[in-house]
Amino acid sequence: MSAISRYRILLLIGAGLAGVELVVTIASTWVYVQAHGRTSEASEAPSASVALVLGAKVIDGEPDSYVRGRLDTALALYRDGRVQQVLNSGNGRAVAGNEPAVMRAYLQQNGVPPSDIIDDPEGYDTAASCRRAHDLFGVRSALVVTQGFHLGRAVALCRDAGIEAHGVLAECDCPTWTIARNHLRETVLARPRALLTVMMS
Repeated sequence: MSAISRYRILLLIGAGLAGVELVVTIASTWVYVQAHGRTSEASEAPSASVALVLGAKVIDGEPDSYVRGRLDTALALYRDGRVQQVLNSGNGRAVAGNEPAVMRAYLQQNGVPPSDIIDDPEGYDTAASCRRAHDLFGVRSALVVTQGFHLGRAVALCRDAGIEAHGVLAECDCPTWTIARNHLRETVLARPRALLTVMMS
């Protein structure tokens, strides 16, 4: 391979990396602007009509650490009177373990009446959860509950869907490596995809 060919390859790689960096920066800036001043701990959250709890993996009919942290936060909001209902949004297909059903069972076991729990079994991703909460369930204000790496994007997408959204930070007793992995995936993949979804909607 000639020196000129190697230079061209390096130039293309450099241009590609610069393009990726630009997209990531734009997406992260969009999330920051949309969510700035709209996130808090549960103890400092404002009141809203519902807590929108975003689903995640369930194992053998039990919520994993991420989902349990979100549900425990929603329980705190409900018990404090900051919300009157909890909307569980996740993948209701059997192959995924029916996330909303598992979430409902956990809330009921911890004292939330069935009448105050709403299930959305077609919240397959964050954008769908927000859009369906607004369009199908009539949610106009919500406390969106998820972990920190996900919170800004969730608020941004729910605001774009027409919901007056405030993000509430859920804790997670999770391995450090999974949190680091999720932060990386969020920054490099999920935020750019979310921005593209908004631009195309």
